[in-house]
This record gives sequence, C-alpha cells and structure tokens, in this order.
Amino acid sequence: MLHKKQYIVLSNLRIPPFHWWRTVFYLIPAITLYTIVLGAASIVSSVIDRRGYFAHACARAWSWLILKTTGVRVAVEGLDRITPGKTYVFVSNHQSIYDTPVVFASLPYQLRIIAKESLARFPVLGWHLRRGGHLFVDRGHPDRGGILRRWRALVSEGLSLLIYAEGTRSPDGHVAHFKAGSFLLAIEAGLPIVPLAVIGTRQVMPKGRLRTEPADVRLVVHDPIQPPAIETPTVRDARALAARVHAVVANAVETLQNSPSQPCS
Repeated sequence: MLHKKQYIVLSNLRIPPFHWWRTVFYLIPAITLYTIVLGAASIVSSVIDRRGYFAHACARAWSWLILKTTGVRVAVEGLDRITPGKTYVFVSNHQSIYDTPVVFASLPYQLRIIAKESLARFPVLGWHLRRGGHLFVDRGHPDRGGILRRWRALVSEGLSLLIYAEGTRSPDGHVAHFKAGSFLLAIEAGLPIVPLAVIGTRQVMPKGRLRTEPADVRLVVHDPIQPPAIETPTVRDARALAARVHAVVANAVETLQNSPSQPCS
C-alpha cells in the first residue's frame, strides 16, 4: 500500500491536457520541419532574388501550413477597403505568436516587418531577414534617418510594412498603448496606415503558454488612415496619429473579443 505522503504527492500530480501533448509531440515537430524546408528554400532564393519576393512566398506558405496544422480557421473582413498593389503601413494589435501567420497568410501583399535589433543578431536568421528587406530598430538608439531611407527604398519596390505598435504581445488580450516611433516615420513617408484587428489568436496560444488549441480567428481590415501632411512632424504629431489608430484597433478588439457577449478566450 502507498504511504500517506506518497499518496498525497501522487494525487497532486496533474496530467497535461490533450492539447499539450498534441503541441509537443505533433505541432512542434511539424512546424520545425516546415521551418527547415521553407527556410532553406528562402535562404537559397535570396542569392538571386534580392527583393525577397520568393522568400515572402515561402513565409506565406509557412504561415498557411502552421494554421492548417494547428486547426486555426481565419475569417478575413474588409479586404475590399484597400487597393491591391498599393503600398501601406499595416498596424496590428499583438496577442499571440500566431498573429504573424494569420496576417501573412491572409493579406495578399508583399509584407516586411519592423523588428527589434536583437533579432538581427541571430545567426543566419538575422542576415536572411535583413537581405529580404525587413527592418530592424535599436529601440535604445533609433537611427530615424537611416530607417526612413530604407523605408522609402522598400516603398519604391512596392513593399508594404507590418508593425506591431504595442511593441510586445498583450498579456491579457487588451490592446496596450501604441508606441509613437513608427507613426513618426509614417508621417514623414506619407504612407497610408491600415489598422488591423486580430481577434481570437490568444485562444490559440496566449503569451507564456506552451500549448496550442484549434480556434476560429478573425482578421479585420479597417479603412486606411492618411497621415497629416506635415513637413517636419514632431513626437506630439506622431502620438496623436498613434492614438487615432489605437482607438480603431482597440474598439474592434474590445467589441469582437472582450465584450461580455463574446466567448472568453
């Protein structure tokens, strides 16, 4: 017979739920395989495709496979509000690592991201992303002039930008304050901003949890917002634009995801 202390220890042990086992033994190996195969193809293509078009096609295929394997079904709303082939700055909320696959798989645009400079220091990955046209920002010492030059070079090639203006994933599903830096660049470049509201990815995999679950997700594309025509914009101008875009995204997230009438995520 079990000793009383042993019984208490055994009774307190928790067996991980089904989706934990599914994530660890099925999804992670599958996603690793997708990453190796498509990542290798993307890296090889960058030798001859300096614009990163084929690499972006690999990223879209990678995103689609991840969503399909996980069981994430995406409903896209509002694509008719934007013009195919036009260059935009897409600004999205951020609540899960699944946000990027959702956006890349759903938007038929050549997208490049603005990421932290620390990501550029990863062996091979940083080099590859930089060659593909993605931008890196040192938040402690941002080189605004250099970023703007690279930004305008992307625009000349018909590439759009994706920004997570909160700077990090939301821990509670609510939309945090939008940082002003990217909006200052958007005003200087004169590019229209498209607010994106990603709804439901937190249910798939919230921040800090090693477990994914199938879910229905919505991507809401809002009407473009044209930045004010200001020759020398200030941080105050950028904050005003950030607040305007934040209001659109936050209202959609609170209404469609966090209101009492919606299922809890």
